Amino acid sequence: MAMTPTACYTPGSPERTTSPSEMTTLSHHHAPDTPYLSPGSNSSSTSSLSRMDLSESTLDGMLKVEYPMLDQEAKQASLPSLGSSSSTHVETAQALRSACRSGEFSGPTPGHAPGYVQANLVILPTEYAQNFKEFCGNNAAACPLLEVTEPGVFEAINLAPGSDLRTDLPKYHVWRHGEMTEERFDITDLCTDNMQAFLLGCSFTWEDVLVDANLTPRHVEEARNVPMYNTNIKLKGSGPFQGNMVVSMRPYTSQDAFKVADITGAYPAAHGRPVQVDSPEEIGVANCMSPDYGDAVTIHPDEVPMFWACGVTPQNALTNAKLPLAITHAPGHMFLGDVQNEELKTWSVPGKWSARPVQDN
Repeated sequence: MAMTPTACYTPGSPERTTSPSEMTTLSHHHAPDTPYLSPGSNSSSTSSLSRMDLSESTLDGMLKVEYPMLDQEAKQASLPSLGSSSSTHVETAQALRSACRSGEFSGPTPGHAPGYVQANLVILPTEYAQNFKEFCGNNAAACPLLEVTEPGVFEAINLAPGSDLRTDLPKYHVWRHGEMTEERFDITDLCTDNMQAFLLGCSFTWEDVLVDANLTPRHVEEARNVPMYNTNIKLKGSGPFQGNMVVSMRPYTSQDAFKVADITGAYPAAHGRPVQVDSPEEIGVANCMSPDYGDAVTIHPDEVPMFWACGVTPQNALTNAKLPLAITHAPGHMFLGDVQNEELKTWSVPGKWSARPVQDN
Protein backbone atom coordinates (compact mmCIF):
# COMPACT_ATOMS: atom_id res chain seq x y z
CA MET A 1 0.00 0.00 0.00
CA ALA A 2 1.42 3.35 -0.96
CA MET A 3 1.86 5.88 1.79
CA THR A 4 2.15 9.63 1.78
CA PRO A 5 5.22 10.73 3.70
CA THR A 6 4.67 13.28 6.44
CA ALA A 7 8.13 13.32 7.92
CA CYS A 8 11.36 15.22 7.60
CA TYR A 9 10.22 18.47 6.11
CA THR A 10 10.97 22.00 7.20
CA PRO A 11 7.97 23.58 8.90
CA GLY A 12 6.28 25.90 6.46
CA SER A 13 7.48 24.08 3.37
CA PRO A 14 5.04 22.02 1.29
CA GLU A 15 4.97 18.28 1.82
CA ARG A 16 5.88 16.27 -1.24
CA THR A 17 3.50 13.45 -2.16
CA THR A 18 5.36 10.43 -3.45
CA SER A 19 3.79 8.35 -6.19
CA PRO A 20 3.22 4.61 -5.72
CA SER A 21 5.97 3.85 -8.20
CA GLU A 22 8.46 5.59 -5.95
CA MET A 23 7.31 3.83 -2.82
CA THR A 24 8.22 0.45 -1.41
CA THR A 25 6.51 -1.00 1.61
CA LEU A 26 7.95 -1.82 5.00
CA SER A 27 8.25 -5.51 5.79
CA HIS A 28 7.03 -6.41 9.25
CA HIS A 29 8.33 -9.98 9.08
CA HIS A 30 11.94 -9.55 10.08
CA ALA A 31 14.66 -11.42 11.86
CA PRO A 32 15.28 -10.24 15.45
CA ASP A 33 18.66 -8.75 14.51
CA THR A 34 17.36 -6.90 11.47
CA PRO A 35 16.54 -3.20 11.35
CA TYR A 36 13.12 -2.24 10.03
CA LEU A 37 13.70 -1.19 6.44
CA SER A 38 11.32 0.75 4.31
CA PRO A 39 13.34 1.22 1.11
CA GLY A 40 13.78 -1.88 -1.01
CA SER A 41 13.82 -4.36 1.84
CA ASN A 42 12.76 -7.96 1.37
CA SER A 43 13.03 -9.88 4.59
CA SER A 44 11.96 -13.13 2.95
CA SER A 45 15.33 -13.27 1.23
CA THR A 46 17.55 -11.37 3.65
CA SER A 47 17.93 -11.14 7.40
CA SER A 48 20.24 -8.13 7.61
CA LEU A 49 21.44 -5.16 5.64
CA SER A 50 24.77 -6.86 5.05
CA ARG A 51 23.03 -9.57 3.05
CA MET A 52 20.78 -7.31 1.02
CA ASP A 53 21.08 -7.18 -2.76
CA LEU A 54 23.18 -4.08 -3.45
CA SER A 55 22.56 -4.04 -7.19
CA GLU A 56 21.77 -0.76 -8.93
CA SER A 57 18.15 -1.83 -9.33
CA THR A 58 17.81 -2.28 -5.57
CA LEU A 59 19.39 1.08 -4.84
CA ASP A 60 17.27 2.76 -7.51
CA GLY A 61 14.24 1.33 -5.77
CA MET A 62 15.05 3.11 -2.52
CA LEU A 63 12.44 5.58 -1.35
CA LYS A 64 13.13 8.95 -2.97
CA VAL A 65 11.59 11.61 -0.76
CA GLU A 66 13.06 15.09 -0.71
CA TYR A 67 14.35 16.04 2.71
CA PRO A 68 14.89 19.82 2.70
CA MET A 69 18.10 21.14 4.15
CA LEU A 70 17.86 22.66 7.57
CA ASP A 71 18.21 26.42 7.57
CA GLN A 72 21.35 27.16 9.56
CA GLU A 73 19.37 29.72 11.54
CA ALA A 74 16.66 27.19 12.43
CA LYS A 75 15.77 26.86 16.08
CA GLN A 76 17.75 24.13 17.82
CA ALA A 77 15.63 21.62 19.71
CA SER A 78 17.91 20.91 22.63
CA LEU A 79 16.97 20.79 26.30
CA PRO A 80 17.69 23.85 28.45
CA SER A 81 21.44 24.02 28.93
CA LEU A 82 23.72 25.21 31.68
CA GLY A 83 26.22 26.18 29.04
CA SER A 84 28.93 24.50 27.05
CA SER A 85 32.68 24.76 26.91
CA SER A 86 33.56 22.27 24.21
CA SER A 87 35.51 24.36 21.70
CA THR A 88 38.80 22.69 22.66
CA HIS A 89 39.12 19.17 21.28
CA VAL A 90 39.97 16.61 23.97
CA GLU A 91 42.13 13.70 22.79
CA THR A 92 41.90 11.05 25.53
CA ALA A 93 39.17 9.74 27.80
CA GLN A 94 41.20 10.39 30.93
CA ALA A 95 41.87 13.99 29.85
CA LEU A 96 38.18 14.55 29.19
CA ARG A 97 37.17 13.14 32.57
CA SER A 98 39.73 15.39 34.25
CA ALA A 99 38.41 18.39 32.33
CA CYS A 100 34.86 17.58 33.45
CA ARG A 101 35.99 17.16 37.05
CA SER A 102 37.73 20.54 37.03
CA GLY A 103 34.84 22.29 35.29
CA GLU A 104 36.84 23.03 32.14
CA PHE A 105 34.59 20.92 29.90
CA SER A 106 30.80 20.83 29.97
CA GLY A 107 29.75 20.27 26.36
CA PRO A 108 28.48 17.32 24.30
CA THR A 109 31.04 14.56 23.85
CA PRO A 110 30.68 13.50 20.16
CA GLY A 111 34.03 13.80 18.39
CA HIS A 112 36.06 14.02 21.60
CA ALA A 113 38.59 11.41 22.74
CA PRO A 114 38.34 9.43 19.49
CA GLY A 115 38.84 5.70 19.87
CA TYR A 116 37.48 5.51 23.42
CA VAL A 117 34.18 4.00 24.51
CA GLN A 118 31.40 6.38 25.49
CA ALA A 119 28.64 5.33 27.87
CA ASN A 120 25.25 6.43 29.15
CA LEU A 121 24.78 6.79 32.90
CA VAL A 122 21.89 5.95 35.23
CA ILE A 123 22.18 6.21 39.02
CA LEU A 124 19.23 5.10 41.18
CA PRO A 125 18.39 3.68 44.61
CA THR A 126 19.51 0.08 45.19
CA GLU A 127 15.94 -1.07 45.87
CA TYR A 128 15.18 -0.55 42.17
CA ALA A 129 18.44 -2.00 40.86
CA GLN A 130 17.21 -5.54 40.11
CA ASN A 131 14.21 -4.32 38.15
CA PHE A 132 16.41 -1.96 36.17
CA LYS A 133 18.86 -4.76 35.35
CA GLU A 134 15.97 -6.82 34.04
CA PHE A 135 14.70 -3.84 32.06
CA CYS A 136 18.11 -3.51 30.39
CA GLY A 137 18.20 -7.22 29.54
CA ASN A 138 14.69 -7.03 28.10
CA ASN A 139 15.68 -4.13 25.85
CA ALA A 140 19.30 -4.80 24.94
CA ALA A 141 19.30 -2.68 21.78
CA ALA A 142 18.39 0.47 23.69
CA CYS A 143 20.00 -0.42 27.02
CA PRO A 144 23.16 -2.50 26.45
CA LEU A 145 24.47 -2.89 30.00
CA LEU A 146 28.25 -2.51 30.27
CA GLU A 147 28.83 -2.17 34.00
CA VAL A 148 26.97 -1.98 37.32
CA THR A 149 28.63 -0.65 40.48
CA GLU A 150 28.12 -1.92 43.99
CA PRO A 151 25.92 0.16 46.32
CA GLY A 152 27.71 3.32 47.36
CA VAL A 153 30.52 2.80 44.81
CA PHE A 154 30.82 5.38 42.02
CA GLU A 155 33.96 4.21 40.29
CA ALA A 156 33.64 2.49 36.91
CA ILE A 157 36.13 -0.25 37.78
CA ASN A 158 35.87 -2.07 34.45
CA LEU A 159 35.52 0.85 32.05
CA ALA A 160 37.77 3.39 33.77
CA PRO A 161 39.62 2.48 36.99
CA GLY A 162 40.09 5.56 39.16
CA SER A 163 37.12 7.40 37.67
CA ASP A 164 34.42 9.16 39.66
CA LEU A 165 30.95 8.94 38.13
CA ARG A 166 29.80 11.83 40.31
CA THR A 167 32.10 14.39 38.70
CA ASP A 168 33.54 12.93 35.49
CA LEU A 169 30.67 13.63 33.08
CA PRO A 170 30.15 17.02 31.44
CA LYS A 171 26.57 17.42 32.63
CA TYR A 172 23.94 15.52 34.61
CA HIS A 173 20.16 15.51 34.83
CA VAL A 174 18.49 15.02 38.20
CA TRP A 175 15.08 13.32 38.25
CA ARG A 176 12.59 13.46 41.10
CA HIS A 177 9.26 11.64 40.93
CA GLY A 178 9.48 11.34 37.15
CA GLU A 179 10.38 14.97 36.50
CA MET A 180 13.76 16.28 35.36
CA THR A 181 14.21 18.97 38.00
CA GLU A 182 17.72 20.29 37.45
CA GLU A 183 20.96 20.12 35.49
CA ARG A 184 24.25 19.83 37.34
CA PHE A 185 27.96 19.60 36.74
CA ASP A 186 28.57 17.72 40.02
CA ILE A 187 26.27 15.27 41.83
CA THR A 188 28.55 14.26 44.72
CA ASP A 189 26.13 15.45 47.42
CA LEU A 190 23.26 13.44 45.90
CA CYS A 191 25.01 10.06 45.71
CA THR A 192 24.51 8.04 48.88
CA ASP A 193 25.49 4.55 50.05
CA ASN A 194 22.13 3.13 48.98
CA MET A 195 22.51 4.09 45.31
CA GLN A 196 24.06 2.22 42.37
CA ALA A 197 25.36 3.32 38.99
CA PHE A 198 24.64 1.68 35.64
CA LEU A 199 26.72 2.33 32.52
CA LEU A 200 25.12 1.56 29.18
CA GLY A 201 26.64 1.40 25.71
CA CYS A 202 26.42 4.49 23.51
CA SER A 203 26.36 4.99 19.75
CA PHE A 204 29.02 7.71 20.01
CA THR A 205 31.44 4.80 20.48
CA TRP A 206 31.34 3.81 16.80
CA GLU A 207 31.12 7.31 15.36
CA ASP A 208 34.93 7.46 15.24
CA VAL A 209 34.86 4.32 13.10
CA LEU A 210 32.39 6.01 10.74
CA VAL A 211 34.68 9.04 10.53
CA ASP A 212 37.61 6.79 9.59
CA ALA A 213 35.44 5.24 6.86
CA ASN A 214 34.64 8.70 5.41
CA LEU A 215 31.08 8.39 6.74
CA THR A 216 31.23 11.21 9.29
CA PRO A 217 27.87 11.70 11.06
CA ARG A 218 26.22 14.99 10.21
CA HIS A 219 26.02 16.26 13.79
CA VAL A 220 29.79 15.79 14.10
CA GLU A 221 30.35 17.75 10.88
CA GLU A 222 28.09 20.53 12.13
CA ALA A 223 29.41 20.48 15.73
CA ARG A 224 25.95 19.84 17.15
CA ASN A 225 24.43 17.35 19.52
CA VAL A 226 22.92 14.29 17.85
CA PRO A 227 19.16 14.59 17.19
CA MET A 228 17.05 12.22 19.32
CA TYR A 229 13.36 11.39 19.17
CA ASN A 230 10.66 9.73 21.23
CA THR A 231 9.02 6.86 19.32
CA ASN A 232 6.05 4.50 19.41
CA ILE A 233 8.34 1.44 19.75
CA LYS A 234 7.19 -0.23 22.94
CA LEU A 235 9.71 -1.64 25.40
CA LYS A 236 9.44 -4.80 27.47
CA GLY A 237 9.09 -3.49 31.00
CA SER A 238 10.19 -4.67 34.42
CA GLY A 239 8.59 -3.44 37.62
CA PRO A 240 8.21 0.34 37.51
CA PHE A 241 10.35 0.65 34.36
CA GLN A 242 8.09 0.90 31.33
CA GLY A 243 7.87 3.05 28.24
CA ASN A 244 8.88 3.50 24.62
CA MET A 245 12.24 3.55 22.86
CA VAL A 246 14.14 6.77 22.17
CA VAL A 247 16.18 6.82 18.96
CA SER A 248 19.05 8.87 17.58
CA MET A 249 19.19 9.85 13.91
CA ARG A 250 21.98 10.21 11.35
CA PRO A 251 21.19 10.88 7.68
CA TYR A 252 23.03 9.08 4.85
CA THR A 253 22.54 8.37 1.18
CA SER A 254 20.82 5.08 0.43
CA GLN A 255 24.08 3.66 -0.89
CA ASP A 256 26.02 4.61 2.24
CA ALA A 257 23.23 3.32 4.50
CA PHE A 258 24.27 -0.28 3.86
CA LYS A 259 27.90 0.41 4.79
CA VAL A 260 26.89 2.33 7.92
CA ALA A 261 24.58 -0.46 9.09
CA ASP A 262 27.34 -3.05 8.65
CA ILE A 263 29.84 -0.94 10.62
CA THR A 264 27.51 -0.20 13.52
CA GLY A 265 26.20 -3.76 13.57
CA ALA A 266 29.62 -4.90 14.77
CA TYR A 267 28.96 -3.08 18.07
CA PRO A 268 25.90 -4.66 19.73
CA ALA A 269 27.22 -3.35 23.06
CA ALA A 270 26.82 0.17 21.61
CA HIS A 271 23.27 -0.19 20.22
CA GLY A 272 24.37 -2.09 17.10
CA ARG A 273 22.44 -1.85 13.83
CA PRO A 274 19.79 0.79 13.14
CA VAL A 275 16.29 -0.09 14.28
CA GLN A 276 14.66 1.84 11.42
CA VAL A 277 15.82 3.06 8.01
CA ASP A 278 13.69 5.79 6.44
CA SER A 279 9.90 6.19 6.91
CA PRO A 280 10.19 7.88 10.32
CA GLU A 281 6.41 8.07 10.57
CA GLU A 282 6.44 4.28 11.04
CA ILE A 283 8.01 4.77 14.46
CA GLY A 284 6.05 7.89 15.38
CA VAL A 285 8.59 10.54 14.35
CA ALA A 286 6.51 13.26 12.66
CA ASN A 287 9.24 15.73 11.78
CA CYS A 288 12.98 15.03 11.72
CA MET A 289 13.63 18.76 11.98
CA SER A 290 12.10 18.89 15.45
CA PRO A 291 13.97 16.42 17.67
CA ASP A 292 12.77 15.85 21.21
CA TYR A 293 16.38 16.02 22.48
CA GLY A 294 19.60 17.29 20.97
CA ASP A 295 19.83 19.45 17.84
CA ALA A 296 18.33 19.28 14.37
CA VAL A 297 20.85 18.64 11.59
CA THR A 298 20.91 19.14 7.84
CA ILE A 299 19.35 16.38 5.75
CA HIS A 300 20.26 16.63 2.07
CA PRO A 301 17.72 15.81 -0.67
CA ASP A 302 19.48 12.54 -1.58
CA GLU A 303 19.65 11.26 2.00
CA VAL A 304 17.42 9.11 4.19
CA PRO A 305 17.25 9.25 7.99
CA MET A 306 18.66 6.24 9.83
CA PHE A 307 17.57 5.62 13.41
CA TRP A 308 19.41 3.79 16.18
CA ALA A 309 18.21 2.78 19.64
CA CYS A 310 19.42 5.47 22.03
CA GLY A 311 20.69 5.57 25.59
CA VAL A 312 18.22 8.33 26.45
CA THR A 313 15.63 5.52 26.51
CA PRO A 314 16.13 4.90 30.28
CA GLN A 315 15.25 8.54 30.90
CA ASN A 316 11.91 7.85 29.24
CA ALA A 317 11.47 4.88 31.58
CA LEU A 318 12.44 6.99 34.60
CA THR A 319 9.70 9.44 33.73
CA ASN A 320 7.19 6.60 33.99
CA ALA A 321 8.82 5.00 37.07
CA LYS A 322 8.56 8.22 39.10
CA LEU A 323 11.36 7.25 41.48
CA PRO A 324 11.98 9.63 44.38
CA LEU A 325 15.47 10.29 42.99
CA ALA A 326 17.44 9.23 39.96
CA ILE A 327 20.38 10.74 38.09
CA THR A 328 21.39 10.41 34.45
CA HIS A 329 23.78 11.99 31.99
CA ALA A 330 22.37 14.95 30.09
CA PRO A 331 21.58 13.82 26.53
CA GLY A 332 24.77 13.87 24.45
CA HIS A 333 27.00 14.45 27.50
CA MET A 334 28.45 10.99 28.03
CA PHE A 335 30.89 9.18 30.30
CA LEU A 336 34.14 8.24 28.53
CA GLY A 337 35.94 5.08 29.56
CA ASP A 338 39.50 3.90 28.97
CA VAL A 339 38.33 0.88 26.96
CA GLN A 340 39.07 1.13 23.25
CA ASN A 341 36.27 0.99 20.68
CA GLU A 342 37.65 -2.17 19.09
CA GLU A 343 37.63 -3.94 22.45
CA LEU A 344 33.90 -3.30 22.82
CA LYS A 345 33.17 -5.54 19.81
CA THR A 346 33.86 -8.56 22.00
CA TRP A 347 31.82 -7.41 25.01
CA SER A 348 28.63 -9.33 25.67
CA VAL A 349 25.63 -7.64 27.27
CA PRO A 350 22.58 -9.17 28.98
CA GLY A 351 19.61 -9.99 26.79
CA LYS A 352 18.99 -10.19 23.05
CA TRP A 353 19.28 -7.36 20.54
CA SER A 354 15.88 -6.52 19.04
CA ALA A 355 14.55 -3.63 17.00
CA ARG A 356 11.08 -4.30 18.42
CA PRO A 357 11.47 -5.73 21.95
CA VAL A 358 7.81 -6.42 22.65
CA GLN A 359 7.09 -8.01 19.28
CA ASP A 360 10.22 -10.18 19.29
CA ASN A 361 10.11 -11.41 22.91
